[in-house]
Amino acid sequence: MKTFEELMLSNRAWAREMRERKDSYFAEQAGGQQPEILWIGCSDSRVSPEQITQTRPGEMFIHRNIANLVHENDDNLSSVLQFAVEVLGVRHIVVCGHYGCGGIEAALKGGQSGPIGRWLEATNAQEPGHRAELDALSDHEGRAARLVELNVRDQIATLARTPIVRKALDGPDELTLHGLVYDLRNGLLTELLTLTEAPDGAIAAPEPVLAQAT
Repeated sequence: MKTFEELMLSNRAWAREMRERKDSYFAEQAGGQQPEILWIGCSDSRVSPEQITQTRPGEMFIHRNIANLVHENDDNLSSVLQFAVEVLGVRHIVVCGHYGCGGIEAALKGGQSGPIGRWLEATNAQEPGHRAELDALSDHEGRAARLVELNVRDQIATLARTPIVRKALDGPDELTLHGLVYDLRNGLLTELLTLTEAPDGAIAAPEPVLAQAT
Protein backbone atom coordinates (compact mmCIF):
# COMPACT_ATOMS: atom_id res chain seq x y z
CA MET A 1 0.00 0.00 0.00
CA LYS A 2 1.40 3.37 -1.02
CA THR A 3 2.10 6.15 1.43
CA PHE A 4 1.03 9.70 0.60
CA GLU A 5 4.61 10.59 -0.33
CA GLU A 6 4.72 7.62 -2.71
CA LEU A 7 1.49 8.79 -4.33
CA MET A 8 3.07 12.16 -5.11
CA LEU A 9 6.23 10.57 -6.49
CA SER A 10 4.15 8.22 -8.65
CA ASN A 11 2.21 11.18 -10.01
CA ARG A 12 5.38 12.92 -11.11
CA ALA A 13 6.68 9.74 -12.72
CA TRP A 14 3.40 9.25 -14.57
CA ALA A 15 3.26 12.88 -15.80
CA ARG A 16 6.84 12.61 -17.04
CA GLU A 17 6.07 9.35 -18.85
CA MET A 18 2.99 10.84 -20.54
CA ARG A 19 5.00 13.81 -21.80
CA GLU A 20 7.71 11.49 -23.09
CA ARG A 21 5.16 9.40 -24.96
CA LYS A 22 3.41 12.40 -26.47
CA ASP A 23 4.54 15.96 -25.96
CA SER A 24 1.05 17.37 -26.58
CA TYR A 25 -0.73 14.92 -24.25
CA PHE A 26 -1.63 17.40 -21.50
CA ALA A 27 -2.43 20.19 -23.94
CA GLU A 28 -4.98 17.89 -25.57
CA GLN A 29 -6.40 16.90 -22.18
CA ALA A 30 -6.81 20.56 -21.24
CA GLY A 31 -8.70 21.18 -24.48
CA GLY A 32 -11.88 19.44 -23.26
CA GLN A 33 -13.56 16.08 -22.84
CA GLN A 34 -15.91 14.02 -25.01
CA PRO A 35 -16.61 10.78 -23.13
CA GLU A 36 -19.31 8.48 -24.49
CA ILE A 37 -19.86 6.66 -21.19
CA LEU A 38 -21.12 7.72 -17.77
CA TRP A 39 -20.07 5.18 -15.15
CA ILE A 40 -21.97 5.01 -11.84
CA GLY A 41 -20.10 2.65 -9.56
CA CYS A 42 -19.23 1.82 -5.98
CA SER A 43 -16.61 3.71 -3.98
CA ASP A 44 -14.89 0.45 -3.04
CA SER A 45 -11.13 0.92 -3.42
CA ARG A 46 -10.78 -2.46 -5.15
CA VAL A 47 -13.07 -1.53 -8.03
CA SER A 48 -11.31 1.09 -10.16
CA PRO A 49 -13.40 1.75 -13.28
CA GLU A 50 -10.48 2.96 -15.39
CA GLN A 51 -8.28 0.03 -14.44
CA ILE A 52 -10.78 -2.80 -14.87
CA THR A 53 -11.84 -1.46 -18.29
CA GLN A 54 -8.39 -0.19 -19.37
CA THR A 55 -9.99 3.18 -20.09
CA ARG A 56 -7.82 6.21 -20.75
CA PRO A 57 -8.39 9.67 -19.25
CA GLY A 58 -11.22 11.43 -21.08
CA GLU A 59 -13.05 8.27 -22.12
CA MET A 60 -15.43 7.90 -19.15
CA PHE A 61 -17.30 10.36 -16.94
CA ILE A 62 -17.36 8.76 -13.49
CA HIS A 63 -19.55 9.01 -10.40
CA ARG A 64 -18.97 6.73 -7.41
CA ASN A 65 -20.75 6.25 -4.10
CA ILE A 66 -21.30 3.51 -1.53
CA ALA A 67 -23.23 0.60 -3.11
CA ASN A 68 -23.59 2.41 -6.47
CA LEU A 69 -26.97 3.86 -5.50
CA VAL A 70 -29.15 6.21 -7.52
CA HIS A 71 -31.05 8.53 -5.17
CA GLU A 72 -33.57 10.67 -7.03
CA ASN A 73 -33.12 13.46 -4.44
CA ASP A 74 -29.30 13.36 -4.63
CA ASP A 75 -28.27 16.68 -6.19
CA ASN A 76 -24.72 15.42 -6.59
CA LEU A 77 -25.76 12.54 -8.83
CA SER A 78 -28.47 14.61 -10.53
CA SER A 79 -25.94 17.26 -11.52
CA VAL A 80 -23.62 14.55 -12.85
CA LEU A 81 -26.50 13.10 -14.89
CA GLN A 82 -27.50 16.47 -16.28
CA PHE A 83 -23.96 17.38 -17.28
CA ALA A 84 -23.23 13.95 -18.76
CA VAL A 85 -26.45 13.70 -20.77
CA GLU A 86 -27.22 17.30 -21.73
CA VAL A 87 -23.73 18.78 -22.05
CA LEU A 88 -21.38 15.91 -22.82
CA GLY A 89 -23.97 13.92 -24.75
CA VAL A 90 -22.95 10.49 -23.45
CA ARG A 91 -24.44 7.54 -25.29
CA HIS A 92 -24.09 4.93 -22.55
CA ILE A 93 -24.78 5.00 -18.81
CA VAL A 94 -23.38 2.14 -16.75
CA VAL A 95 -24.47 1.17 -13.25
CA CYS A 96 -21.86 -1.27 -11.94
CA GLY A 97 -22.18 -3.24 -8.73
CA HIS A 98 -19.71 -5.77 -7.39
CA TYR A 99 -19.79 -8.94 -5.36
CA GLY A 100 -18.44 -8.53 -1.85
CA CYS A 101 -19.88 -5.00 -1.59
CA GLY A 102 -19.72 -3.73 1.99
CA GLY A 103 -22.68 -1.41 1.44
CA ILE A 104 -24.88 -4.27 0.28
CA GLU A 105 -23.68 -6.42 3.20
CA ALA A 106 -24.66 -3.61 5.58
CA ALA A 107 -28.05 -3.19 3.91
CA LEU A 108 -28.68 -6.93 4.17
CA LYS A 109 -27.81 -7.02 7.87
CA GLY A 110 -29.68 -3.79 8.67
CA GLY A 111 -29.35 -1.73 11.83
CA GLN A 112 -27.04 0.92 10.35
CA SER A 113 -27.19 4.42 11.82
CA GLY A 114 -25.91 7.88 10.95
CA PRO A 115 -25.15 9.01 7.40
CA ILE A 116 -24.48 5.48 6.13
CA GLY A 117 -27.82 4.29 7.48
CA ARG A 118 -29.65 7.13 5.77
CA TRP A 119 -27.73 6.53 2.56
CA LEU A 120 -28.61 2.83 2.47
CA GLU A 121 -32.31 3.44 3.11
CA ALA A 122 -33.07 3.00 -0.58
CA THR A 123 -31.60 -0.48 -0.54
CA ASN A 124 -33.17 -1.32 2.81
CA ALA A 125 -36.56 -0.14 1.54
CA GLN A 126 -36.27 -2.29 -1.58
CA GLU A 127 -35.06 -5.40 0.20
CA PRO A 128 -38.51 -6.59 1.42
CA GLY A 129 -39.57 -6.83 -2.21
CA HIS A 130 -36.79 -9.37 -2.70
CA ARG A 131 -37.29 -11.17 0.62
CA ALA A 132 -38.84 -14.36 -0.74
CA GLU A 133 -36.03 -14.90 -3.23
CA LEU A 134 -33.30 -14.02 -0.73
CA ASP A 135 -34.77 -16.24 1.99
CA ALA A 136 -34.81 -19.17 -0.44
CA LEU A 137 -31.01 -19.03 -0.61
CA SER A 138 -29.29 -21.18 1.98
CA ASP A 139 -26.23 -19.08 2.83
CA HIS A 140 -25.46 -15.45 3.60
CA GLU A 141 -22.87 -15.17 0.81
CA GLY A 142 -25.44 -16.26 -1.75
CA ARG A 143 -28.04 -13.81 -0.43
CA ALA A 144 -25.53 -10.94 -0.49
CA ALA A 145 -24.44 -11.79 -4.03
CA ARG A 146 -28.02 -11.93 -5.23
CA LEU A 147 -28.85 -8.62 -3.56
CA VAL A 148 -25.87 -7.09 -5.39
CA GLU A 149 -27.44 -8.20 -8.68
CA LEU A 150 -30.94 -7.08 -7.72
CA ASN A 151 -29.60 -3.75 -6.49
CA VAL A 152 -28.08 -3.06 -9.93
CA ARG A 153 -31.49 -3.69 -11.50
CA ASP A 154 -33.18 -1.44 -8.94
CA GLN A 155 -30.75 1.41 -9.61
CA ILE A 156 -31.21 1.08 -13.37
CA ALA A 157 -34.98 1.29 -12.80
CA THR A 158 -34.59 4.41 -10.64
CA LEU A 159 -32.22 5.93 -13.17
CA ALA A 160 -34.71 5.36 -16.00
CA ARG A 161 -37.39 7.23 -14.01
CA THR A 162 -35.34 10.39 -13.58
CA PRO A 163 -36.60 13.20 -15.85
CA ILE A 164 -33.16 13.72 -17.40
CA VAL A 165 -32.67 10.08 -18.40
CA ARG A 166 -36.29 9.42 -19.34
CA LYS A 167 -36.27 12.42 -21.68
CA ALA A 168 -33.07 11.15 -23.30
CA LEU A 169 -34.43 7.61 -23.67
CA ASP A 170 -37.61 8.94 -25.29
CA GLY A 171 -35.73 11.42 -27.50
CA PRO A 172 -34.09 11.07 -30.91
CA ASP A 173 -30.56 10.69 -29.54
CA GLU A 174 -29.46 7.16 -28.73
CA LEU A 175 -28.93 6.38 -25.04
CA THR A 176 -28.43 2.93 -23.55
CA LEU A 177 -28.42 1.96 -19.87
CA HIS A 178 -26.24 -0.98 -18.87
CA GLY A 179 -26.40 -2.86 -15.57
CA LEU A 180 -23.08 -4.57 -14.85
CA VAL A 181 -21.63 -6.58 -11.99
CA TYR A 182 -17.92 -6.99 -11.25
CA ASP A 183 -16.44 -10.13 -9.72
CA LEU A 184 -13.48 -9.46 -7.44
CA ARG A 185 -12.44 -13.12 -7.68
CA ASN A 186 -11.60 -13.07 -11.37
CA GLY A 187 -11.67 -9.43 -12.49
CA LEU A 188 -14.53 -9.97 -14.94
CA LEU A 189 -17.54 -7.77 -15.69
CA THR A 190 -20.90 -9.35 -16.54
CA GLU A 191 -23.79 -7.47 -18.10
CA LEU A 192 -27.01 -8.14 -16.18
CA LEU A 193 -29.40 -6.05 -18.26
CA THR A 194 -29.61 -3.44 -21.00
CA LEU A 195 -32.24 -0.73 -21.45
CA THR A 196 -32.66 1.33 -24.61
CA GLU A 197 -36.06 2.91 -23.97
CA ALA A 198 -38.02 4.17 -21.01
CA PRO A 199 -39.83 1.21 -19.37
CA ASP A 200 -43.61 1.23 -19.11
CA GLY A 201 -43.61 -0.97 -16.03
CA ALA A 202 -41.34 -2.93 -13.75
CA ILE A 203 -38.01 -4.20 -15.04
CA ALA A 204 -37.60 -7.96 -14.74
CA ALA A 205 -35.02 -9.30 -12.29
CA PRO A 206 -31.76 -10.36 -13.94
CA GLU A 207 -30.79 -14.01 -14.04
CA PRO A 208 -28.38 -15.01 -11.24
CA VAL A 209 -24.84 -15.03 -12.57
CA LEU A 210 -22.45 -15.51 -9.64
CA ALA A 211 -22.46 -19.29 -9.98
CA GLN A 212 -21.47 -18.94 -13.63
CA ALA A 213 -18.28 -16.97 -12.86
CA THR A 214 -15.02 -18.88 -13.33
